[in-house]
Amino acid sequence: MTFFKNHILYYVLCFLLLFLGLNAIMGGLLLMIKPDGSLMGMTVDWLENAPFKNYFIPGLILFTTLGLFTLFTLAGLVFKMDCKWCSILNIYPDRFWAWTYSVYIGIIAIIWITVQLIMTQYFWIQPVIIFNGVLILMCALHPKIMKTYLR
Repeated sequence: MTFFKNHILYYVLCFLLLFLGLNAIMGGLLLMIKPDGSLMGMTVDWLENAPFKNYFIPGLILFTTLGLFTLFTLAGLVFKMDCKWCSILNIYPDRFWAWTYSVYIGIIAIIWITVQLIMTQYFWIQPVIIFNGVLILMCALHPKIMKTYLR
């Protein structure tokens, strides 16, 4: 366990999750506060091909899924929180739940941005977030990280 805490990939993974979680919380809050998107330099015209009339619901999903869920997962990784109910959604029972959730988060971030690119206009942060999701997956799926989170 000591090796892992000092391994660079541990810190990179934690930083990526923190970056994603904080950005999603801020972005989600801004979209919920002003559902017309004006606080983020967006317009509701961008939602022309989306099933939403404004940004409130996307903001709420962003805030909870990529914001709170990501920060909760980060806390689980850092503090090795034993969470019995978290294991319900863990499809890798031989791995610690927070490791599995970090893989989920990488996938969710990639899907979230892909759907955004299909339904809305391009926005400057989209490539940053999709790249962040890819890096989360790469770090989480690295053999040294995977080995550390074996049960």
